[in-house]
Amino acid sequence: MQLPPKVTDRAFERLAEIGASDQGQALRVAVEGGGCSGFQYEIKLDTPNEDDLVLKGNGEAVLIDAVSLPFLTDAVIDFTEELIGARFVINNPNATSSCGCGTSFSM
Repeated sequence: MQLPPKVTDRAFERLAEIGASDQGQALRVAVEGGGCSGFQYEIKLDTPNEDDLVLKGNGEAVLIDAVSLPFLTDAVIDFTEELIGARFVINNPNATSSCGCGTSFSM
């Protein structure tokens, strides 16, 4: 059984901090071909489409399109603040390898 991705409270809190829902926006997480490892994540603010899976929390939403969903089964979408900067990150158990940039992976 494929489980949808989970979104951490920290990620939803960050979306609330930047006022995503106040602007009618949600965080879109998509998987596209390309990048240094074969696939890459696209993470951006966007508006929902009809075929999106919508994950809600803290008054905010994360969108995942139907094509990207199988690549993100059981993944965790989080927000991290490190010395190199603050960013949304995806911990994906389906990825067999990823590159140092954290946005590219292979399966």
